[in-house]
Amino acid sequence: MLASANQGGDSDVAVIRLDNPPVNGLSHQVRPTVMAGLEAALADAAVKAIVLTGAGKIFCGGADLRQFNTPAASATPSLQALVERIEASPKPVVAAIDGIAYGGGFELALACHYRLVSPQAKLALPEVKLGLLPGCGGTQRLPRLIGVDAALRIIVGGDPVAALDAVRLGMADVLIEGDFLAAAVAYARRVVVTGGAHPVAAQRPIALADRQMVFTAAREQASKQKRGFPAPLACISCVEAALDLPFEEGLKFEHQQFTALLNGSESKALRHLFFAEREAAKIVDLPSSQARRPITQVGVIGAGTMGAGITMCFANAGMPVILMEARREALERGLALIRKNYAATVAKGKLSQEALESRLSIISTTLDYQDLHDADLVIEAVFEDMVVKKEVFQQLDQVCKPGAIMASNTSRLDLNEIAAGTSRPQDVIGLHFFSPANVMRLLEVVRGAATAADVVAGAMQLAKTIGKIGVLVGVCEGFVGNRMLTPYAREAQFLLEEGASVQQVDRALYNFGMAMGPLAMADMAGLDIARAARLRLAPTRPAHLRYSQVADRICDMGRFGQKTGAGFYRYEAGSRTPIPDPEIEALIERCAQEAQIQRRSLSQEEIVERTIYALINEGARILEQGIAQRASDIDTVYVNGYGFPAYRGGPLFYADTVGLDKVYARICEYHRRHGEYWEPAPLLERLAMTGKNFHGV
Repeated sequence: MLASANQGGDSDVAVIRLDNPPVNGLSHQVRPTVMAGLEAALADAAVKAIVLTGAGKIFCGGADLRQFNTPAASATPSLQALVERIEASPKPVVAAIDGIAYGGGFELALACHYRLVSPQAKLALPEVKLGLLPGCGGTQRLPRLIGVDAALRIIVGGDPVAALDAVRLGMADVLIEGDFLAAAVAYARRVVVTGGAHPVAAQRPIALADRQMVFTAAREQASKQKRGFPAPLACISCVEAALDLPFEEGLKFEHQQFTALLNGSESKALRHLFFAEREAAKIVDLPSSQARRPITQVGVIGAGTMGAGITMCFANAGMPVILMEARREALERGLALIRKNYAATVAKGKLSQEALESRLSIISTTLDYQDLHDADLVIEAVFEDMVVKKEVFQQLDQVCKPGAIMASNTSRLDLNEIAAGTSRPQDVIGLHFFSPANVMRLLEVVRGAATAADVVAGAMQLAKTIGKIGVLVGVCEGFVGNRMLTPYAREAQFLLEEGASVQQVDRALYNFGMAMGPLAMADMAGLDIARAARLRLAPTRPAHLRYSQVADRICDMGRFGQKTGAGFYRYEAGSRTPIPDPEIEALIERCAQEAQIQRRSLSQEEIVERTIYALINEGARILEQGIAQRASDIDTVYVNGYGFPAYRGGPLFYADTVGLDKVYARICEYHRRHGEYWEPAPLLERLAMTGKNFHGV
């Protein structure tokens, strides 16, 4: 688990090496061994200095998240005790950081007297991304080491700092190339010879002239960028405490804040999602050794907004991609859009001009299906129409090489019907990217009835390669995300007819934490897209079921959302800011009158329940039907693809948090009031009756 040894046969420098794969985490088994090694080195008169390092190319990835909220997290010695012992060491302790030092791992390094980094080292305090803050002195030591401004950026942002930047900021003392451990031992010997007191971060003075401006700006930015997240504000308060309180009092304040966050719902939700994303990559019915269909050359059909974005995904990952269109002008528009998107990224300083040119250089174009013959994977991103997509797949069936994967970007259509139109349904899979495809992290990987196992495994691996969160789903109308979106949107429009304003519905769900309200989101996506789906499904809708005419009537007016400057809202030219429109409110009143609906006052609570509980109920059906592999996959889809607040953990985690008995009771009430749309999902009913939850299924 952990080894302590002397370097090079000499006894003057003790080397303590963390060895706890995969990230050398500070679990309850590791901490006692580190402490024992430290005490042995301190007790040995021959040892003059100590080097703390990690096995492999990792220093330490921090605490074991799975042990949080368990007795193991507080087992002795605590990380705090270990940190204090290192800091108080009369012998110099050198942290030799080769690779990552994250969270508690970097806090361990902060307690050392010196910090050395290799060129590939990365240092971070990423706890904020899990709804926490550095709980072992990080918020108190780092500001003393590098200043308040830089510490706020690192602690509140949570992003890693590369080795050169770490040295420049003062997070590390020296960057070492070559034989890293030998150089670290030599450095330790030099500081022994130098003599004198060794630097202790906790003892450094700290000051800030314009503190009110700095902390006010930090809080305003955190409230805007991390709306609804308490951890960033708690991080800021802890850094402020480093200025206001003696070090020991600051540590106590940090611990209080950490404990409150650890036991709060936000951190539990974010930790749930952290593990959920990793679980999503696992295919339940396939072994980890399953062979994968290789993918190195990709083709994309359709150069519209979606096709252009998908093309960028592969170019960003360094994969050659050929973009195909039926007409030269459409192809040129697609390329222009790609260049525009890349240029915007360069302008923001997030991409170099050289990287832009490199990515463009691996994008080729064609107007001829024959040029797709050598592709390992071809993805169609054409109009969402079954006839059109079948025509494309018939062409691909003729030109693609044997073993090539043929994928559809369909968001709703029956993948099995598409596959049946080819001579090789085993090679057909769905790859549902989310718009904008080059930005959104979610990728629904749709497995058809005949899709081969190596195609599924290859597609899930591809998601990782291009930096997406791949979630495996089955075939049904809308798969996971859009199927759940249907009852969510349905209830939003029913609420309009029953008395809520457009703005009231959107505000209630925005306040709940959604990235956008459902009606503003519909305007952004395009009302004509949703209408096409409704028209396609109209023959399957029972005549006795309630149906809102509001969205159809808005489309009849030529209002398709932002693209036409008007939808549920109106929009000024060149602006995406929704402006409430009295004309639409009048239309809603007419629709309600025609449907003989008595309008009333609606509370924010009912608006949230009607929409969010509709999501939960449909999610329960999806889970029971096996469309999703696990409850956490549904949460992953909805947080990463549909703007569900991460600090609530996803629809099904949120339901568990509320209590399935309470959710079920409300759904039963809505069933009595509003009819069969609200029939409780059998799985939800069973779990509620037995006191279980979704994530125990």
